[in-house]
Amino acid sequence: MLKEIRAKLFGSKGPVPVLQSSGRCPTCMHEANFVALEPYLRNSYFCSHCGSIPRERALMATIELYFPKWRELVIHESSPGSGGASKRLAEEGTHYIASQYFADKLPGTLVDGVRCENLEALSFADESIDLHITQDVMEHVFHPAQVFREIARTLKLGGAHIFTAPLEKKHEPSVVRARLDADGTVTHFDTAVYHGNPVSAQGSLVTIDWGYDICRHIFEACGLFTHLVHLDDLSKGIRADLNEVLVTIKPRAGALVAL
Repeated sequence: MLKEIRAKLFGSKGPVPVLQSSGRCPTCMHEANFVALEPYLRNSYFCSHCGSIPRERALMATIELYFPKWRELVIHESSPGSGGASKRLAEEGTHYIASQYFADKLPGTLVDGVRCENLEALSFADESIDLHITQDVMEHVFHPAQVFREIARTLKLGGAHIFTAPLEKKHEPSVVRARLDADGTVTHFDTAVYHGNPVSAQGSLVTIDWGYDICRHIFEACGLFTHLVHLDDLSKGIRADLNEVLVTIKPRAGALVAL
């Protein structure tokens, strides 16, 4: 993949870049060039060394900022990718757990070394995970409030859910695009849109277009506050629309004080 990316980005007969910068990649920690050949930077502004995209670099920079000792923590990542931030977390995390949802498998079982987990009903014990990581997953769940509650339940005190999700609606209210009915059928309120899914050829249905009010939805679901982090740094290859990173923190006992 990297050879193809490099050939596409730096081939002598390739198209003129829309954006180009150089610096240190937060995902692979190498000096690199960052090049975009298309105007939609979120999916096209690649690192020449690892092939990561802006949201992955923003995610890793945020993890380093909030949890500089992340390598020592118990990390669960739902639906990880094969490269980018997922690759680094898996390689360097001492207690890294990757999971996918396999509808025909029991929660907690392993499928080719990957744990089966349903975010709406996690099999992890209470307060057993330091960091839950999801990258563009929360726009695909049918019952987000239940997911937020399960993540809060399983987080250790002082832990966090650090995640990306395209906040398409921005300042407008979030909009539900599809609903899962009691009989298992899906009711669509808008045109069905699917994103890539590493374990399903059909892809993942987009169930909700989130706005910045996702922070309020998380609080109403589980009582935890969420930080909305927006990074813009060309020296780290971080620039794109819909590039926010969200950090939902479960405070340590006694951490809250009266102001």
